[in-house]
Amino acid sequence: MTVEETLPFADWLRLREPADAAARAEDLLDVVRARLTGDAPTVIHDLGSGTGSMSRWMAARLPGPQHWVLHDRDADLLARAAEGMSGVTAADGAPVTVRTRCGDLTRLTAGDLADGSLVTASALLDMLTAEEVERVVAACVGRPALFAISVTGRVRFTPADPLDEAVEAAFNEHQRRTVDGRRLLGPDAAAATAAAFARHGVDVRERPSPWHLGPERADLAAEWFRGWLGAACEQRPDLAGPAQAYARRRLADAAAGRLTVLVEHTDLLAGG
Repeated sequence: MTVEETLPFADWLRLREPADAAARAEDLLDVVRARLTGDAPTVIHDLGSGTGSMSRWMAARLPGPQHWVLHDRDADLLARAAEGMSGVTAADGAPVTVRTRCGDLTRLTAGDLADGSLVTASALLDMLTAEEVERVVAACVGRPALFAISVTGRVRFTPADPLDEAVEAAFNEHQRRTVDGRRLLGPDAAAATAAAFARHGVDVRERPSPWHLGPERADLAAEWFRGWLGAACEQRPDLAGPAQAYARRRLADAAAGRLTVLVEHTDLLAGG
């Protein structure tokens, strides 16, 4: 097995979008909503926007006119995100406009975000290094920042299997791997981000935002599982042998509706 998703990345983002939407901490959004008042359009910078799931989810839940600035290094994903925002309106029917910025979001400065009322991101932090988190945090200080769906490294299966813990540990090692000289934070990212904001004197609220993958999300559970196990085997090749039978058991259970998976994440609101 390999670490690559079996689906193209954009299709993977589309598959996971409903689970992300169900998992995000609504009470943190309530705090944000109370802060965003006034007649002028609310400017929101979405970092690592991918195909736009965060902007679509949030725009329809916030009142008043909004202008979203979508940041990503992938121009094709940005085009999909902008197209996906077509026709989206605010919670009260107010207009929502969008523009895109293609580039390295870890190089953004406070000046780049100066017009923003809010910064958002989803499923981003665990792909950053400690240095990159420090830069992103420094750029965000001065406005609320909502970072959703950051992995914690904890996974719970029902029914349990003897190989679960070993694969989880290997996957988490893989998340902390070094890629092109960049040591990723993986499941340590949310804590590192909260600590970075604290050094700037910014309070952070944290809430759990787990995926609940049962029979109704069997396709996502199977696709997530393949990527999760593939990453673990890449990190620890000695798992490749036992993983074959393990994969057959897990995927058969998912197809039969016998498998549920709790994939833990955390949401952070800084400065809210």
